[in-house]
Amino acid sequence: MASTFKTFLNSPVGPKTTHFWGPVANWGFVVAGLVDMNKPPEMISGNMTAAMCIYSGLFMRFAWMVQPRNYLLLACHASNETVQLYQLSRWAKAQGYLGDKKEKAASK
Repeated sequence: MASTFKTFLNSPVGPKTTHFWGPVANWGFVVAGLVDMNKPPEMISGNMTAAMCIYSGLFMRFAWMVQPRNYLLLACHASNETVQLYQLSRWAKAQGYLGDKKEKAASK
């Protein structure tokens, strides 16, 4: 057990590197997005949420391409992408961009 921990501690993606602490810090974005799900959709910034979607998409690719592969960063940004896309859909529905065609026809 101590040998496994020591191997992890000294690995290229272990806690002595930015490959570990960068993703740990980025989980804050995911937590913030989850907390924001309780807020009304009118408070969501469409521009910022779209920027976060692009950011997470780009960093998912980075996490996959960097050597050694950073699975922790990939999981973090995949989670953030999911949360932000949900928030973007809430914003779009509140703005009237998304909805049933029947609803739009009935309101005309």
